[in-house]
Amino acid sequence: MPRYILRRAVFMVITLVSISIVTFIVIKLPPGDFLTRRIAQLESTGQRVDASQVAALKKEYGLDVPVVAQYLLWDWKMLHGNFGMSFGRLQPVNKLIAERLPLTLAISLFTLLFTYLLSIPIGIFSATHQYSVWDYLFTVLGFVGVSIPGFLLGLILMLFLNRTLGISVGGLFSSEYITAPWSVGKFVDMMKHLPLPIVIIGASGTAWFIRVMRSCLLDELPKQYVITARAKGLSETRLVWKYPVKVAVNPIISTISWQLPNIFSGETIIAIVLNLPTMGPLLFEALLNQDMYLAGSIVMILGFLTVVGTFLSDMLLIALDPRIRLGN
Repeated sequence: MPRYILRRAVFMVITLVSISIVTFIVIKLPPGDFLTRRIAQLESTGQRVDASQVAALKKEYGLDVPVVAQYLLWDWKMLHGNFGMSFGRLQPVNKLIAERLPLTLAISLFTLLFTYLLSIPIGIFSATHQYSVWDYLFTVLGFVGVSIPGFLLGLILMLFLNRTLGISVGGLFSSEYITAPWSVGKFVDMMKHLPLPIVIIGASGTAWFIRVMRSCLLDELPKQYVITARAKGLSETRLVWKYPVKVAVNPIISTISWQLPNIFSGETIIAIVLNLPTMGPLLFEALLNQDMYLAGSIVMILGFLTVVGTFLSDMLLIALDPRIRLGN
């Protein structure tokens, strides 16, 4: 096990370096850069930008060195906890990320728990009660949940709550708490606003995992080891949870690697629709403005979460399924 973990750690480092290179290249690919946009903005206001001002702006934004040097400098600063300056907001990237990170983590973790704690039991129940009324109901809800885009579901729920209950939903705080410092009242207010975004962001994943859990468990139930265990007098509930569920849940556990960054980004369009102060809208803004350091830093965080999520998935799969071996 220690050797396997060490090998995986080395691969994680190599993967993250590769992600950083690809991220930097992709962000630099579009024609022009933030400096070009900035100069165009100044000239649109009637200001004349001469060569000396362009040189000063290049130095200010760190664009006065070759691209390779820009990448190496960015990497070196990240290793020391400095993600650079946001061109668009003229603030440290660390500060911008720190402002949204706690709220993003809260939504991500609660959504992850909501998705797995709801989908796995429902999928098991649906498989063990195949072709029952409940199975048909969950099947229909599953197809509906997968088919409706999250942002559309958000708009429907917002309209429904506003028309029927007169409740204006959106954001994570009431108007009086948006700029207020953290307190017990602000925390309670946030908890009141959390259920709606959690349900909307987690609806598609929950519906999908119900279908996956049901189909995987149905594949396991007719197998010989289940029939043998049942013949030995093991109770149905204990039999299902002890053997086939541990095998059937493997495909769901393996999705942590992409569920974690997917939820962390706040499902960008959903976050914009619901006015959520998460990382998704910040990344969208950074990409529109070609804000290199801000966009690159957020993508690197998502890449890190993907790599860590993959590692956690592997560890959980090894713990749940003894047939999986670490290899040489």
